[in-house]
Amino acid sequence: MPSAAERTRTLVQSTCSAVLLIPGVDVTRPEQLTPQARVVGTDGEVFLLFPADSPAVRAATHAQDDELSAVLEITDVAPVSVPHRIRGRAWVTGWLTCVPGLAEPGAMMLRLEVGELRVDDLWGVSSVEPEDFARAGVDPLVSYETELLQHLHSVHGEQVQGLCGLLGDRAEGTEGGGQQAVPLALDRFGLRVRFVGERCFDARFDFPEPVRDVTELRRAMHTLFEAAAP
Repeated sequence: MPSAAERTRTLVQSTCSAVLLIPGVDVTRPEQLTPQARVVGTDGEVFLLFPADSPAVRAATHAQDDELSAVLEITDVAPVSVPHRIRGRAWVTGWLTCVPGLAEPGAMMLRLEVGELRVDDLWGVSSVEPEDFARAGVDPLVSYETELLQHLHSVHGEQVQGLCGLLGDRAEGTEGGGQQAVPLALDRFGLRVRFVGERCFDARFDFPEPVRDVTELRRAMHTLFEAAAP
């Protein structure tokens, strides 16, 4: 399974929605505190791009002694329609400073020096050490996950439904049409499916070995569907 550090790093570098929470900074529209872009630096710091006139930039510009605390909150929502659609959240707490010269005209890059990290997702709740976050890799499927899950849902729905054949005793009630199987999450280790109906539960289908790219994923999914075929 992916480590908490890897899951957090993947969320931070994904396209999930994010908001920068700064104590004492109130805005009329939440999007005023939504970074235009974000990237993790080599030492694990998080760089955030904002319009030069944003409340976040103003707060960082006027901060004294680099002591402006902030929390980057990331929310991960399933790309397919499913009950309980929020798959997870991550919080990156640290100290905010301006980084002049790294942004295009009309924008400013802010640096969030990481102090604490926490993730609450489909795997559970975990704290992450900044050093582990800095060393962690990003899941190789993160850029394709949305498209892949939507494709599985719309084109391979019957095969996804057929995975209930691998559930053993947990499959009771899933084969009569009353229980819908929805592909919920995908990473290099496997596929998570949410079964929705009279009872709602998740099932994890691990690949024989972790995949490194979409080509290996196709082979892994083929193997998975073959194993579930009657």
